[in-house]
Amino acid sequence: MQWIDIGANLTHDSFDADRDQVIARAFAADVTQMLVTGASIASSQAAIELSRLHAGRLFATAGVHPHHAGELTPAQLPALRALLQDCAVVAVGECGLDYFRNFSEPAAQRRAFDLQLQLAAECGKPVFLHQRDAHADFLAILREHIGALRGAVVHCFTAGERELEAYLALGLSIGITGWFCDERRGGHLAALVGRIPAQRLMLETDAPYLLPRDLSPPARTRRNEPRNLPHIGAAVARARGESLADCAAHTCAHAREFFALPEVPQDRE
Repeated sequence: MQWIDIGANLTHDSFDADRDQVIARAFAADVTQMLVTGASIASSQAAIELSRLHAGRLFATAGVHPHHAGELTPAQLPALRALLQDCAVVAVGECGLDYFRNFSEPAAQRRAFDLQLQLAAECGKPVFLHQRDAHADFLAILREHIGALRGAVVHCFTAGERELEAYLALGLSIGITGWFCDERRGGHLAALVGRIPAQRLMLETDAPYLLPRDLSPPARTRRNEPRNLPHIGAAVARARGESLADCAAHTCAHAREFFALPEVPQDRE
């Protein structure tokens, strides 16, 4: 059985002391491939460099998170465009809108989001999306570009029925994280996850964030790791009424097709 983590922030400084061991633990837990998330020009470059050390197993996204949207000036666009040409980069992002924290002004967020969707259409790579408390503007901007995009996945979906139906109607894929395993915040997702077609569903940890709350025994640290992805997959499989093997198979198949990932050679599993 194989799993693919489509979103892990492996360049985060919380992994500086044991990054190699974290990656090895993921492989040992059958998480055979991972996407290393880029959230700024600098972190995207770091994601590429880490992915090169594990070619065929780790891949990068390159983009500017809405928290850093103010940093995406016209002068920075050539640097981002160059990163997107790297063969280790399989998606544009993490990009989108976040009005919950507003670390960047909403106008700057909308401008950066629009620019990155243009770059995604230009380079022919799918988009790794972030949305929090900005559904209307997020959807409006996406609708302007969706016809030119190769594909788009809503990373870390935590919203409700209205948002899910709108995203599915637009042809978007959906990423589910350990938020699903938190009965305080994610309980509503159990009734929604069965509505996501198998060919649109992917799984992610968003490590080091969103440690599954229902791990047994409880984790000794709040830091999440990609090795916890099968735990998330098991919870999703139960809610969907499918076997663990089927959940692993269809989420991996979709991730490989969506991001154009190679198969993992048998002797490297």
